[in-house]
Amino acid sequence: MTEKKYTKADLIESVHQKTGLDRKEVQTVIECFLNTIQSALMEEATLELRGFGTFAFKLRKGREKARNPRTGAILSVQDHGAVTFRPGRKLKQELWNIGVVSDAEDTKFDDEYPY
Repeated sequence: MTEKKYTKADLIESVHQKTGLDRKEVQTVIECFLNTIQSALMEEATLELRGFGTFAFKLRKGREKARNPRTGAILSVQDHGAVTFRPGRKLKQELWNIGVVSDAEDTKFDDEYPY
């Protein structure tokens, strides 16, 4: 699987192309949107975007003994905040079907190997 990256600049360009709005205006709106999400999470609030998903703040418990997987060193980890994302039903269903082989493609394989 190839890893694709979609940056904030790509997002701005995509919205600019689809809406025809000025690129600077689109950039301002997107940055304001992202800052609002960040502010909500900093307040430990849950942000629900219907049809897309839910961002939530979660407090992770620390541990006395943890291991750095890269070096193997033992260290302690303090309690810390983390962000969780749960995809909405529509997004989850669309992602579920990525890479699924259709019945037509599946029968093609059977024709090549008749035994």
